[in-house]
This record gives sequence, C-alpha cells and structure tokens, in this order.
Amino acid sequence: MTDDFAYLNARIRARRSRLLPEGFFREALSLNFSELIKVLEESIYGPDLTGETLTDVDRAVTVHLNRTVADLPHLVSGKAREAVSLLLMRSDLANVKTILRGKAAGWSAEEIAGHLAGGTVPQGFCRAMAEAPDPASLAQVLSILGHPIATVLREASKTSHESMEMEVLLDHGFYEELLRRALELDQPYVVDFIRFEIDALNLATGVKLFTIGFEGPSEWIFLRRGRYVTLSLFQRLAGGEVAALQELSDSDFGRVAETRDLAALERSLRCVLLAKAHAQSKDVLGPGLAIDYIRCKEWETSRIRLLARRAYYNLPAASVEQEVFCE
Repeated sequence: MTDDFAYLNARIRARRSRLLPEGFFREALSLNFSELIKVLEESIYGPDLTGETLTDVDRAVTVHLNRTVADLPHLVSGKAREAVSLLLMRSDLANVKTILRGKAAGWSAEEIAGHLAGGTVPQGFCRAMAEAPDPASLAQVLSILGHPIATVLREASKTSHESMEMEVLLDHGFYEELLRRALELDQPYVVDFIRFEIDALNLATGVKLFTIGFEGPSEWIFLRRGRYVTLSLFQRLAGGEVAALQELSDSDFGRVAETRDLAALERSLRCVLLAKAHAQSKDVLGPGLAIDYIRCKEWETSRIRLLARRAYYNLPAASVEQEVFCE
C-alpha cells in the first residue's frame, strides 16, 4: 500500500467523475416523492436504495457516503493516511454533536444512527455511539478506537452539562488537536483549510450569538488559530454589528460581506467553503484533491436529503432552492 497521494488521487479522480451533475438537482427540485425515488434508483445511489420511504433514502445516503468517502484513508498508508483521516474527523465531530442533540431531543438510537455518516468511525461503532446514554459513555466508546474526540468529550463532560457550552468546549479541543496533528504532518493544504473552517465557524457563531440574544462575555466562545476573523470582529458580530462583515469584502470570505442575517450567512459560508475546497483541488500530488472530493460528496448527500424532505412533505420548491444551490 502506497504512502503518497498519487494512487489515492487517481482513485479520487475516478470517483469525482461520478458526482451527480447540477442538472440532476434542477430536475429533482420539481419532482414528487415517488418520482424522486425512481430518479435515485437510476443514479449512483440506486444500489444503496432498498425501499421507497424517507427513512430508506436517509439510509441509502448514509451507506453511500460511508462507501465512497469513509474508506479513503484505507487506500493509502503512512502520513497520507493520517492526513486524509484528519479531513474526515470533522464529520466525526458533527456526528458526536448530532448524537448529543438527538439525545436532548428524545430521539431513539435508531433515529440518531440514521443521521450519522462519513468520518473515520466504523459503522459498527456508530450504532454503539448512538446507544450511549450520556457524554461520558459516548467518550468511552470513542476511546476504544483511540479517537482524539474521546479525550475532548470526556473533559467537556466533566465541566459542563449545558448543550451550548458542551459544543463550544468540543470545538475548542477538537480544532486545537486537529491543527496540532496537521502541523506535525507538515501538510500546508490541510492546515490552511482547517484554519479557514475555524474562521467560518467563528463567523457563524458570532452572528448566532446575537440572533439568540446571548448575554455575557463571548471571548471564551471564540476559536483561535483562524486567519481572517479576529476576536474584535467576532465580538462585534455577537453584539449585533452584522455590517462588520464588510471588513471581509477583499478576503476569501468576500461572498459573506453583504449578508445581514444568520440564514443567509450560513448559506454563503457553505458556498465559500466549497469554493475554497475546489481551489485546493489543484494540489494533485497532495491532499488538496481529497479536500475537494470530501466536501463535494458531503454537499451532494446533504442536497439529496433536503430534496427528499421537500418532495416527501410536498413543500414548494422555493422553500429549499436557496439551500440546494450555490449560485
């Protein structure tokens, strides 16, 4: 097994050629649910679709994402494997948050497991994670794999039982560890993208704090080690000065400069991150191509979930159109 990116990128290029075209999503936007099922059956998701319910669509998306993305680290060895694993660990963090939120909302383990996808955690462990009764138990499951989130989650569960504080502590510990490992691997593309993600998270969190009416000092929530977003900008956003986004007009975050509400900002940030990942795909002998492919595949599966819900509940196309396309 090779420890460089030449073989991996050849495999990724083949997989990128099978990404769903934009025309698929344009067509799907106007289909009813039974029509959407038929279109999915004829697509690359067909082999994973075993029924005709919304749950079957979610399951197919989960299985497909794990089959086409989660296996990437196993195609290489050495530092290349470590680098690709780092790119997938953000999905592990998202899965942990989904579990914690699902537990708080009273979801069953089956409902939670249906929303877990991607990442580095084997599917067999995802079910065990979904069944964990509390954060400490969830950390114990992850520790069996030697996953870095296990330590972060364990420490967070000792000091907080509030969902917001727990997620902030998870973000801080996770991104600090992720950056440390990327720097040790000497992977500039990975480091650059992680810092870009930190900036995006700070922007969304700052505006979210204002939107929910958060009161109190916000400095402890701010994630350090980004490139563009300063603590001063973050605090102004948290204080309601959304027009401060104009400061980013000449940066890679220029797309968000004119946004003035959280929903529009989150849509713009998603598109900015996709564009950033695509720009790094020129790194044909490093992890940049993997960064782009992982982001594109996650975006593709998210769009299918949204379109399936629109069709299932017979919602107007306009209700999800902005969430499904990056113009």
